[in-house]
Amino acid sequence: MSQPPMEQWYREYKPLLFSIAYRMLGAVSEAEDIVHDLFLTIPKLHTEAIHNTKAYLCKAVTHRCIDYLESARVRREQYVGPWLPEPLLYDAASHGDDPLWLAERNDDISFALLLLLERLNPVERAIFVLRQAFDYDYKDIAEILGRSEAACRKTFSRLKEKLEAERPSAESDELQTTEPLVRGFLQAVDTGDVEQFLHLLTEDAILLSDGGGKVRSAVRPILGADRVAAFLLGVNSKRPDSMVAQPAVINGSPGIVHLHNGRPYSMMLFELLDSRVHRVYVVRNPDKMRHVKM
Repeated sequence: MSQPPMEQWYREYKPLLFSIAYRMLGAVSEAEDIVHDLFLTIPKLHTEAIHNTKAYLCKAVTHRCIDYLESARVRREQYVGPWLPEPLLYDAASHGDDPLWLAERNDDISFALLLLLERLNPVERAIFVLRQAFDYDYKDIAEILGRSEAACRKTFSRLKEKLEAERPSAESDELQTTEPLVRGFLQAVDTGDVEQFLHLLTEDAILLSDGGGKVRSAVRPILGADRVAAFLLGVNSKRPDSMVAQPAVINGSPGIVHLHNGRPYSMMLFELLDSRVHRVYVVRNPDKMRHVKM
């Protein structure tokens, strides 16, 4: 018995559509909702009229993401404190060689890049994501966005040059080589060893903390190794005694998940430069960790 087209499409294309939506939005929950809602609307159409399923679905999810970004612009502008993407947690034991998760460890979902993409308008973001992350032909991008091929090519070239110039020159060390650094970071926090902390941080280290106005967090970036170390040690001294910290891979970067009563209390990830921590991102907004399963 043949499988209904909708079930087959969902199984085959959901990973791709989610990957596009997450890179467009920087939000796991919203990306999942957009993909789910898209498949709910398709049965209302005549599926036999869709001649190129992949092209149709990619175009549909891209336009839904553009609409979402346009409607969310004011909310993000009024966001309390720094806005950070929703973290993607990679669990080798659970996901193994799943190609979706392996793809999501790539550099194109790093927090650094996703934050730079926030500066683009929705259409620019779509052009950059489709070309950079998924290597779409300019002809296909033009078809998806209803723009000329030449315009899409010119826009991508301009954006790539701009973003590469602004992007921090962080390392992409093999994750297994960063585990000692993460454990050293945890030890420095637990012992309150300021000197060890400073040894792990670059002199111009930066920390961004996202609480979204729902929990206590730094509403401005913390600049400099001394201030970053002092902030993290101060935060650690106020955490519940039952807090558990464990190393993790988050958006392809080394990180730490703090658990309280079995649920994520905070998620921290590091960008490295010269084998030291150059940027620290701390996600504290509970809404941005609801999707995380430990």
